[in-house]
Amino acid sequence: MKALAVRPGIPGSVHLTDVAEPELNSVPDNRGVLVETIQVGLDATDAEINAALYGRAPAGDDHLILGHEVFGRVLAVGAAVTHLKSGDFCTCTVRRPGPTLYDQIGRNDITSHETYFERGINLLHGFMTQRFVDDAEFMVKVPVGLVHLGVLSEPASVCAKAVEQAYLAQQRLQIWEPKLAFVMGAGQIGLLTTMMLRLRGLEVYTLARTENPGLKEEIIRGYGGHYISTKTMPLEDLVRKVGKPDLIVEATGASRIAFAAMEHLNLNGALVWTSVTGGQKTLSDFPADRVNLEWVLGNKLLLGSVNGNRHHFAQGLADLASAEMMFPGVTARILTTPIDGFDDPGQLMHELTENQSAIKVYVNVKKLS
Repeated sequence: MKALAVRPGIPGSVHLTDVAEPELNSVPDNRGVLVETIQVGLDATDAEINAALYGRAPAGDDHLILGHEVFGRVLAVGAAVTHLKSGDFCTCTVRRPGPTLYDQIGRNDITSHETYFERGINLLHGFMTQRFVDDAEFMVKVPVGLVHLGVLSEPASVCAKAVEQAYLAQQRLQIWEPKLAFVMGAGQIGLLTTMMLRLRGLEVYTLARTENPGLKEEIIRGYGGHYISTKTMPLEDLVRKVGKPDLIVEATGASRIAFAAMEHLNLNGALVWTSVTGGQKTLSDFPADRVNLEWVLGNKLLLGSVNGNRHHFAQGLADLASAEMMFPGVTARILTTPIDGFDDPGQLMHELTENQSAIKVYVNVKKLS
């Protein structure tokens, strides 16, 4: 069976490899689920792993199979599996348990262990294969009515968790009713976060650099949000025009922007970082004293959010379903760049890193019938 893999630590090492067929009984206690892969999404994480910025192979292997955003169909289940059956559509969580208490209670998405295990990212093989087996504990059913958006299940879970974490953390204030939100970045995470915040009734400004983004701006307007090009209206000018936001969700992948957002948050506000930056950039011009003063006196909150558990996948799917009713047809426009099969690794990485018009690159591993 073919798989798409990299050799961690070696830039540009993406390649095809042969792997053994997965076995249902490889998961203990009859909890295995055998899945036929239909689609696998690609994002900046995959590109950065191929650039050797991070990612490690599983113990004993010299390669790491890519792919952490999966949508598939169940082929067979173990005797102990009750929430899935053959023929069901499904997706999988990414992070797997470590040794901490959080891992033991099903919150491996917030493990306190320094070593983390993520399929297709770190120490565990991903889903860019024709078939795979996983534990039913980490699998979520995708409704038939959302099969056209199934490959967005994982990114939707990331957004759902980021929004949830902000609201949970802000319970510290006893009363928090945010009205204005900024979303930094107009990639898939930024667009889906815009959708989720609009579903919750916030006025949303989504910021990115491009002056005439075309489709991205159309999607944001379709959700009832506002697109702002920071080339024509810098962040500080937008704040002067509409006020400081109660919530900022940063999803640019650029650490400089993540820190810059700290300068513009409202009193009692929350800033959520979702970017994972694997470089070595430093800042020498950040107004640290002023930001420190304003954040302490203004009761502001910064939190990081990464990956989701089963609950966040379920919430993401629920929001995708709600958006189909509130903003029919808008979300599907995110799926810009399908690629049939993964036989040409170079093409995949080219589309992912060089195609400036691509919002969502994804691989059709198996035709959906």
